[in-house]
Amino acid sequence: MKFNIISRETGIEKQINDFMDQVSRSGLVFQKGARCYLTGEYENFDSVLADISVIEHKGDELKRTIIEHLHTKTLIPESRGDVLELLENMDSLLDRFKGALWRFEIERPEINLEFVNDFSELIDGVVASVEAIVKSARAFFADISSVRDHLHKVSFWETECDKISTRLRAALFRKEDLRLSQRMLLSDLARHIEKISDRAEDVADRMNIYVIKRTL
Repeated sequence: MKFNIISRETGIEKQINDFMDQVSRSGLVFQKGARCYLTGEYENFDSVLADISVIEHKGDELKRTIIEHLHTKTLIPESRGDVLELLENMDSLLDRFKGALWRFEIERPEINLEFVNDFSELIDGVVASVEAIVKSARAFFADISSVRDHLHKVSFWETECDKISTRLRAALFRKEDLRLSQRMLLSDLARHIEKISDRAEDVADRMNIYVIKRTL
């Protein structure tokens, strides 16, 4: 039997799904923008920067609308805190995608061709980790019994990102003809991107607790 955490009378299911769409879309836009940067398509990169700002703005508006509904409409009272925390945590992932994309713009790092594949794999991995947490969150609101069908994938992708980032950073520091400052800049950029998957795993850990509380 399905268990819905949000009472259907609240009428905010669509807004929650729209908000999750924005979180998911921010990952796809980040992926597109980072690839444009890595391949030197700077004109398209600038266009993507504008897109992610629009997505963040729409996400913030939806979050505010949902929170207002949660405070004024029917919701299982003991669930309100967990739902508000989950929304804030999901919003933080959207913010991190925007921040990572802007880091490319601000620092304009020179990335040697030999490191492009590893950066691309890392970018794909963090986007996959967030997509898995978005699916978990949708399940949390629609059918809590199916959350674990998606939750384990977040840990899988976080581990993959950790491996890729470690490999990439080690390769950077072994590149002796690269200036130390350049090695440190690129290593820090890789770690910055990897942290998105760390954050997705943190959200997954919290969501697992929400699920356990409702299945005892």
